[in-house]
Amino acid sequence: MKVAIIMGSDSDWSVMSPAYQLLKDFKVETEVLVASAHRTPDKVHEFAVTAKNRGVGVVIAAAGGAAHLPGVVAAFTDLPVIGVPVNSTSLGGIDGLLSIAQMPSGIPVATMAVNGAKNAALFAIAILALANAELANRLSEYRQTMKQEVETKDNKLKSILREEQS
Repeated sequence: MKVAIIMGSDSDWSVMSPAYQLLKDFKVETEVLVASAHRTPDKVHEFAVTAKNRGVGVVIAAAGGAAHLPGVVAAFTDLPVIGVPVNSTSLGGIDGLLSIAQMPSGIPVATMAVNGAKNAALFAIAILALANAELANRLSEYRQTMKQEVETKDNKLKSILREEQS
C-alpha cells in the first residue's frame, strides 16, 4: 500500500514535503499531486475515486485557504483521509484547522495540527502498519530512537546544569 499526498497548490509543498520525506525514509511508496477542489474539481474527483485501485491506502490532503480539499477527497473515497491545515492565510491556518475538525458526521477526516504534515505521515504509517509487520517494526524503531534522543538531551542538560552549579 502507498500513501497519496494531495495539495491544492504547489505553494503548499513547503509544508507538505516533510511528510513526503518521512514516508520516503520509512520506504513507503508515495504519490504526490497538485489538484484544487475549486479550480480542478474533476481532477480531484478522478484522483479520489481511483486511489484505491492505484494501491493507495491512506490519503494526506493539505487544507489551505477554504480548506475544502480533505473533505472533498473524503467524499469520493472510503480510504482514510488525513487533513493538514496549512498556514496560508491571515488567520494562521486556524481557518483550515476548524474546517477539518468540524466536518459533518458521516464523512470523517482525521485532523492534524496546523502545518502538521510530519504527524500526518506518522499517522498514515501507523494505519498502514496495522497490516504490514515490517512497517510496524520500522515505526517501533523510530519511536525507540525518539525516546533515546530525549534521554540523551536530558542527560546533556543535567550535565550542563551540574557544571554551572559547581
